[in-house]
Amino acid sequence: MTSPTRTPSASSPNLPSLDDAWSPDSWRTKPIKQDVVYTDREALDSAINRIRDLPPLVAPEEVDKLRDLLKDVSEGRAFLLQGGDCAESFDYCNSSQIEDKLKILLQMSLVLIWGMRLPVVRIARMAGQYAKPRSSSHEEIDGKKVLSYRGDNVNGIDPNDRDPDPQRLLMAYFHSVATLNHIRSLVNTGFADLHHPNSWDLGYVKDDSARDHYKAVINSMLDSISFMKTIGADQSSEVLKTIDLFISHEGLLLEYEQALTRKALNPAARALLGKPATIFDGVESPPFKPKDFVGHLRSWYNLSTHFLWIGDRTRQIDGAHVEYFRGIRNPIGVKVGPSMAPEELPRLLDILDPDNEPGKVTLITRYGASKIEKYLPAHIRAVKATSHKVVWCCDPCHGNTTTSSTGYKTRSFGAILEEIEKSITIHQNNDSLLNGIHLELTGDHVTECTGGSENLCEGDLSSNYRSFCDPRLNYLQSLDIAFKISKNYENSRQAGSM
Repeated sequence: MTSPTRTPSASSPNLPSLDDAWSPDSWRTKPIKQDVVYTDREALDSAINRIRDLPPLVAPEEVDKLRDLLKDVSEGRAFLLQGGDCAESFDYCNSSQIEDKLKILLQMSLVLIWGMRLPVVRIARMAGQYAKPRSSSHEEIDGKKVLSYRGDNVNGIDPNDRDPDPQRLLMAYFHSVATLNHIRSLVNTGFADLHHPNSWDLGYVKDDSARDHYKAVINSMLDSISFMKTIGADQSSEVLKTIDLFISHEGLLLEYEQALTRKALNPAARALLGKPATIFDGVESPPFKPKDFVGHLRSWYNLSTHFLWIGDRTRQIDGAHVEYFRGIRNPIGVKVGPSMAPEELPRLLDILDPDNEPGKVTLITRYGASKIEKYLPAHIRAVKATSHKVVWCCDPCHGNTTTSSTGYKTRSFGAILEEIEKSITIHQNNDSLLNGIHLELTGDHVTECTGGSENLCEGDLSSNYRSFCDPRLNYLQSLDIAFKISKNYENSRQAGSM
């Protein structure tokens, strides 16, 4: 995305101030990373203007509900499960793949609830996770230098389809709509009813003891649900019949995000006026006065999704992404890795969470199993020295990516689990609490990560390697993670340490 107004010098950064005026396009005055250069600016403007006129994908009330739930997560009263594809493909917008991802998230959350005895807040990396940051603008394929693949909403995976196409932004919108529509229909028509859970596919488990343990836990859960139904204990509650499922993506393409940023009545206004969050265009005031009072009752929401995060490559304090994110009402995430200096964190949180709202910011930590002990403690201490109450979420996938001896980009299940377990321990040792996990996963039986209870090795990767981006945990490996975390917390709970 190219804009002639984005020219501040990186050598003399224009740092955001809490007193600076904010608008959905104030990010254009800041330097930007991971830019996409469109050769046809007129076509880009046409696509963005069309998106600006289209309806929002989510409702402001849903965003505010997630804000409330993440407050509980930040205070240890609930646990966050976030998962989905590294980068969605438009081809993933089909009923079977959507249902498989929803199924694994539901089953994982049920296992976590069982072991942790906490509600689980579910956020899917779906219905908008089409953009992908890259370390280089170009790559070499068959001896030819081409633009890097940046995700289906920018260009194509085919080397001959690498020119950024603004029409792909419109395609991303409509694929998001279709995906979200199917998710809503599933959730509202019994797919998530825990009285009739989808079958648990344990046929790939090669370890007999693991299979027996999983079956015992599942049978115990389902027996408990059946018992509650028999005695009528669940008749007055919808908790077991439906779920809240929220969607998320990385807020990378700011012109797209700006087009779906709308002004709406915030909860204070809705309570005062007794009406839903009618969406305004941000120019005209609603038909009640005084005008300056009304201004305090309306907030800017990004209505392309419920939850957005800033990537590790775009979280510069003086950058365009932080400038955009600081003004939206949505709860937001920030990826935190080894390159984040501890003294940066308080400055970043002051900008993104000026009101010290519990759960407003989720810190998604991604170090790698071999590096987490070096970096996480200092980051925890830096946050504890402030008044900010964040959600601490472990992303154990990104820091554990390697290349196999057979040439496949892969991840080790053992390293992923090791980073999660170390994260739990480090938080405990620093008077903190791990509040959630963030996983790249799929509900399919792909062979992209090694290890797990089906004992995948490097030689198995070629049998069903489908990712065009980063390797994902498959259905069973994802369940393995849920069972391991659940058992960890169950043991700690029984020992009286949590």
